[in-house]
Amino acid sequence: MARKVLIVEDETNIAELLHLYLEKEGFETAVAPDGGKGVELFRSFQPDLVLLDIMLPVMDGWSVLKKIRENDRTPVIMLTAKGETDDKVNGLEMGADDYIVKPFEMKEVLARIHAVLRRFGEEETGEKKLSFDKLVINLDSYELLVDGKRVDTPPKELELLFHLASSPNRVFTRNQLLDEVWGFDYFGDSRTVDVHIKRLREKLEGVSEQWCLKTVWGVGYKFEVNAANG
Repeated sequence: MARKVLIVEDETNIAELLHLYLEKEGFETAVAPDGGKGVELFRSFQPDLVLLDIMLPVMDGWSVLKKIRENDRTPVIMLTAKGETDDKVNGLEMGADDYIVKPFEMKEVLARIHAVLRRFGEEETGEKKLSFDKLVINLDSYELLVDGKRVDTPPKELELLFHLASSPNRVFTRNQLLDEVWGFDYFGDSRTVDVHIKRLREKLEGVSEQWCLKTVWGVGYKFEVNAANG
């Protein structure tokens, strides 16, 4: 069965180019010319992936992404004419899976789509639940249980924690985390990782002496497990 891609793009020539190219590559596509229609089509078309422009009429890309992320983890690749780091950080923090700056090569778009779908498929089929003292990280239900209580956690925060905790005591650089959790080429600004770690710490500080989120100065972060208890 063909994978379905929803294209939310108001520039007719770009939308048509994406539609024709992806259909030729075997994808089934639907095109929305504005953000409002994008949200409607997302619900009815049920795509496997969304290509989402940021500058849209009716409802901008950020608002569409927020709507999608309320109840759904379908991969979203942002399309934009803006290349500023702040936009990339914003998109990452809101749960975008990748980011392509216009003008782009169609081969790049296709490569990114395949990479994101592959990564998403690996997440779907891999081990999805980790348990430690007073901590359960469950990617099946996207739940974080701290000392038996469910703690509201945005998807990317949970994925970051899961990734770190999957390899206890292994140090990850910010570069690696951006690449392995967000699937982004490193773009020289690690603020998004630091922000997510800070928010996780606020939820996990002092819960257990058997593990902690630790900063390795000058290198990155690790989920440290006490060998005596671990």
